[in-house]
Amino acid sequence: MDIPRPSQARSRRIRRIVYFSAALVAVALISLGLSRLKPAAPSVERATVWIDTVKRGPMVRQVRGLGTLVPEEIRWIPAAQDGRVERILTLPGTEVKADTVLLELSNPELRQAALEAELQLKAAEAGYTDLKVRLRSQLLDQQALVATAEASHKQAKLRAEADEVLAKEGLTSEMTLKISQAQAEEMVTRLKIEKERLEIAAESVTAQLAVKQAEVDQQRALHGLKQEQVRALRVRPGLSGVLQQLPVQVGQRVTPGTTLAKVAQPEKLKAELKIAETQAKDIQLGQPATIDTRNGIIAGKVIRIDPAVQNGTVTVDVGLSGSLPKGARPDLSVDGTIELEHLDDVIYVGRPAYGQSDSMVGLFKLEDEGDSAVRSPVKLGRSSVNTIEILSGLKPGDQVILSDMSQWDSVDRVRLK
Repeated sequence: MDIPRPSQARSRRIRRIVYFSAALVAVALISLGLSRLKPAAPSVERATVWIDTVKRGPMVRQVRGLGTLVPEEIRWIPAAQDGRVERILTLPGTEVKADTVLLELSNPELRQAALEAELQLKAAEAGYTDLKVRLRSQLLDQQALVATAEASHKQAKLRAEADEVLAKEGLTSEMTLKISQAQAEEMVTRLKIEKERLEIAAESVTAQLAVKQAEVDQQRALHGLKQEQVRALRVRPGLSGVLQQLPVQVGQRVTPGTTLAKVAQPEKLKAELKIAETQAKDIQLGQPATIDTRNGIIAGKVIRIDPAVQNGTVTVDVGLSGSLPKGARPDLSVDGTIELEHLDDVIYVGRPAYGQSDSMVGLFKLEDEGDSAVRSPVKLGRSSVNTIEILSGLKPGDQVILSDMSQWDSVDRVRLK
């Protein structure tokens, strides 16, 4: 029988160990080599990205916002007093004049108060007339007393003069002369007193009539107020325009301040734009603007900037200087563009999908062959609606991808196919 030799078995074991060790070393070397290889750049369909070329030249800075056309003058007509809607005479959409009756209210209490005010006015006027007659009679009586005093004064004066002549001729006594002279002096004093009484009576007449006239004026003003309130039951717009809203129904009870109607002038419109708060910082009054109504473009300028921010936007009013196109009406949706400034010589490119003005972003710049793009840091400057200024990182003629490349944030190079 055959007996295996020890040397041959040992040789086979050694060869196996060598082969196994060589295989392990080869696997380790291959793994190390593969780990040091850079991952292949991902591919991007060229047709799915927006590529633009960096340019140098003039750039117009603009901001854009959506908005609506609103009337320059809107009048909300409130109820002046309590009442019940009796009749509606005009419906929304109707052209109205300043004195057109829109609706009628009823208020029996107010009409009764107006009637009472009228009666009180008539009573006050009658009282004034009666007082005037009585005071006039009293004044005439005082004037009669003055006339009597004047006549008595003249008689006493003549008598004193006659007694003086007779006394000189010795035809009357000295005592009689003195009595005549004393009576003449007394009549002078009495006449003076009566005249002062007449002046006082005249002043009293004026004062009493003024007080009574004030009462009459007060009643007349109250009567006028009540009459105005009664007239206000027939609601009128107070300006010409189009009735836009009439938010009440027949039979409805209204209180003072309740909105009864809304009237606007459709031929005098302005655009009310909503501008993002981040873009509104450079807007100023008087800047030119254009309003696109989808049926024509109207020129205008900024006339008001709302100081408050609401829901992330700033309201900007644009006055329209051009003629309104057909179909322009209140509440029509429009697209407005405001021109901020002209930049004469800047480097600019189309506005990327991400990145704000005065910020640093990474844009994929196409290499010379155009088959790949490399991420490059770019400093952005002032922005417009569709373009943005390049401060550094790109030069005229460079092509960059402006589409949203956020899904490739983990790589610095992509291939275009």
